Amino acid sequence: MRRIALDTETTGLNPLDGHRIVEIGCVELDINIPTGKEWHTYLNPERKVPEAAFAVHGLSEEFLLKKPRFKDIASNFIDFIDGAELVIHNAKFDIGFLNNELVKAGMLAIDMNRTIDTVQLAREKIPGAAASLDALCKRFEIDLSIRKKHGALLDAKLLAEVYLELTGGRQASLKLMKKTSVEKNTEAINYKPSTEKLNLVTATVTEKEKKMHIEMLKKINSPLWLK
Repeated sequence: MRRIALDTETTGLNPLDGHRIVEIGCVELDINIPTGKEWHTYLNPERKVPEAAFAVHGLSEEFLLKKPRFKDIASNFIDFIDGAELVIHNAKFDIGFLNNELVKAGMLAIDMNRTIDTVQLAREKIPGAAASLDALCKRFEIDLSIRKKHGALLDAKLLAEVYLELTGGRQASLKLMKKTSVEKNTEAINYKPSTEKLNLVTATVTEKEKKMHIEMLKKINSPLWLK
């Protein structure tokens, strides 16, 4: 099934308080592995960006002022995610904001049943462990060196790698490689070299040599050759 790792950045924590989306990032997955297809946009939230939110994602009001509004990109966004399961870290948060924007744009809301929440998945797979995206990246040794601040597209890419680890995708790939290696080794063991180009020599024994062999056997006590 086609899946999409998705992340958003916002002006705050609750759309019911008037907070809006400022960035959306999507990464397409095939068999849980990124295909290279991505969808990304910054958005004009049509409101102020609180300092607390700016400290998280670094997107200023000045930067976002000339970006499109959600309703301007809504159809294009829906076309990209159409028919796909959505892999989201803390899905209720992002879907809550996305559905708030979709309703404002006069479009249908996204059904939560088409989402895979990696926070819940991580708690099932590794109970008791920290389930933040940062913690999971560190656990699976995923490079975080370029993540100075939160960014929707970057976080969607990291999420895609985390999801692959949580679903055993990397281990399955290694098993497949091992199987291929065994098959190659089997072929090597069963290999039989051709004898077409070998120069075979036939040895002959003279009558004198036969007599000498018989005399030697007479000198040996109970030789195996005569039993």
